[in-house]
Amino acid sequence: MDPHKERIKTGCHKILDGINSMSLVNLDDQQVHSLVMMREIARGVVDDQNRKVTRNDVIRALRRSILKMVCASRDIIRLLSRMSYEGLDDQQMNLVLRMKEIAHRIIDKQPRVAITRPNLLVEQVRVLQVALLDEGMRDSPVVESSKIGDALIDGDQSMSNDDDMLDVEHVLRFENGMNVAQESLSPSCFQQFLLWPPDDCITLEWVQDMMSTFEHVSQKVLPSAFCNIVPTILVDKLTDAASSILCEEPNCVEVDCEGEDSRVIVVGDIHGQFHDLLSLFKHAGVPSESQFYVFNGNYVGKGAWGIEVLLVLLAWKVLMPHRIYLLCGNHESRYYTGRYGFENEVWTKYGKQGEYVYNKFLECFKVLPLASVIANCVYTTHGGFFRSKHSAPSRKPKHRKTQRVDLGSLAELSEVKRARIGSPYEGPNILLTDILWSKPSKRNGLRENAGRKYGLWWGPDCTEAFLKRHNLKLIIRSHEGPDARAGQDDFGNMMIGYSLDHDVESGKLYTLFSAPDYPQVHMCICN
Repeated sequence: MDPHKERIKTGCHKILDGINSMSLVNLDDQQVHSLVMMREIARGVVDDQNRKVTRNDVIRALRRSILKMVCASRDIIRLLSRMSYEGLDDQQMNLVLRMKEIAHRIIDKQPRVAITRPNLLVEQVRVLQVALLDEGMRDSPVVESSKIGDALIDGDQSMSNDDDMLDVEHVLRFENGMNVAQESLSPSCFQQFLLWPPDDCITLEWVQDMMSTFEHVSQKVLPSAFCNIVPTILVDKLTDAASSILCEEPNCVEVDCEGEDSRVIVVGDIHGQFHDLLSLFKHAGVPSESQFYVFNGNYVGKGAWGIEVLLVLLAWKVLMPHRIYLLCGNHESRYYTGRYGFENEVWTKYGKQGEYVYNKFLECFKVLPLASVIANCVYTTHGGFFRSKHSAPSRKPKHRKTQRVDLGSLAELSEVKRARIGSPYEGPNILLTDILWSKPSKRNGLRENAGRKYGLWWGPDCTEAFLKRHNLKLIIRSHEGPDARAGQDDFGNMMIGYSLDHDVESGKLYTLFSAPDYPQVHMCICN
């Protein structure tokens, strides 16, 4: 390297180190702004980035410094709240309580105003640092996380876009009012800010924190502020991590639940009813080494909290991939997420990033398995049975008519290519449409449904044949709730959440639906 350039780089390294070790407490707005500008210029030289540092780069850096300090303080409060104080003397107890008080002061100092001007950002950073450096706490772990060098964004992130930052202008535009912006940037919002684990390793504590955070924000935070609590980068990381697991699973997953203490809980349609999912976990318990979950699809649509349902289930899947199984439903498609509200929910909660987030979810839907076999005796899926691939039409029929088709096997199901967004009418992959849309009937036989676009009708004889052929004892499917069963006197009305549809020699067929009071009103409660 040119010796001259090497000296310049060395000098810029020293500038970075010097600014990193500084406090902003006694500096005015212009001095802080100039320091941050100098730091970003020096970083660009060190990283060989040949571009002009703009005013917006400085604003982004200051925004991130505030968020990181507040998030670090939230983590400290959580940690101190879980500590056992047994064995501490008075001095140590006072120190712990003082640290907790300072962390609360940092969060409480967040102004309830929109962040729009650089000097206001500078003032926020200085106020937070004053709280930290106050009363001889300069050497506490809290202070380390508040130094400007640590709080500002690092390296390549300094020149990145605003995907995971506060987009105040969007909040103001979408909600049309300063009061709404103030609510969106309130201390409660910052206290609930979720961060992706820096080591990419999800823990039980992290998942539980996500659930409690969603429970709070679903009732207290405006939908348009959701992206401030759950940034795009977290959605991106979580969906990628879950998809990498799901795409390796077969079309029909084997749930191996050996052990006397083991039990498997099968869950039907949820349809965005997040609070009912929480209620299920509270009453039945969360996934564990001895407790398995199989979800039969339809996580989103109609309910207002489809994102929350989906993210929580994906988080559990990443944490315990062999204790929770997520199957595909007919609503996990582009058409039905658009028709029944999920696409609109994503756009409402993520604004200009809505298209990107929506497509990430669609890509995840494409790799969801289609069925499960539990303990070699229980078969579960969303809709029901499927035709043999030898019965699949080679082209879309011009006139839909009822006809008899042959029952498919699990071996044929394993050959289906499940990466899809829509429901095919023709070819071998029509089995995919069948398994998501088919419905039981009291009439024997397997036939196409002339009254609907998709799926088959099958009778008790098909249930008996399928159970006997695969040595099964029980079938649990979903897909139909009280609204779909209204007026069908020959089946249960689903008002208790399930219905025994076929009772044959080899076993039984149940329909299971897990969304109480369905359909609920599609709106978020924001007090």
